[in-house]
Amino acid sequence: MFLGEYQHTLDAKGRLSLPAKFRGQMTGSLVVAKGLGGCLYVQSAEEYQAFIERLMEQDDFDPRFRQVRRFFTSGAIETELDSAGRITLTPVLREFAGLDRDVAVIGNGNRIELWDSATWAAYNGETTERIEDVTKELAESGIL
Repeated sequence: MFLGEYQHTLDAKGRLSLPAKFRGQMTGSLVVAKGLGGCLYVQSAEEYQAFIERLMEQDDFDPRFRQVRRFFTSGAIETELDSAGRITLTPVLREFAGLDRDVAVIGNGNRIELWDSATWAAYNGETTERIEDVTKELAESGIL
């Protein structure tokens, strides 16, 4: 499970070092894909494949499912950690997430999220302000 928040720096070649705490859990192939909220998702290839398979089970004639599947697969890359524990992000993915230099690396359960540090700070601040209301709504609906 991935937990915590770490600050890292993207190098000039588009490489990002993942936190040492996460590296042991990220063995083999990884997939980096566009995520919701303007971040990138990093998952094991197996976890990503299971997610895409769930999307592919849906009706291909429903334009909503085609749109969601295209969003998560276009631009996605399969990669591995290099010997220094880094992943290389393509220009397309870096542009999508607005990653230039300072990157917030966020553990989110079964995946890692990569955020521009300033974007993460703004998002996290807004979430903190609303979390009481959101958890109350989810509890009242029986989800929490």
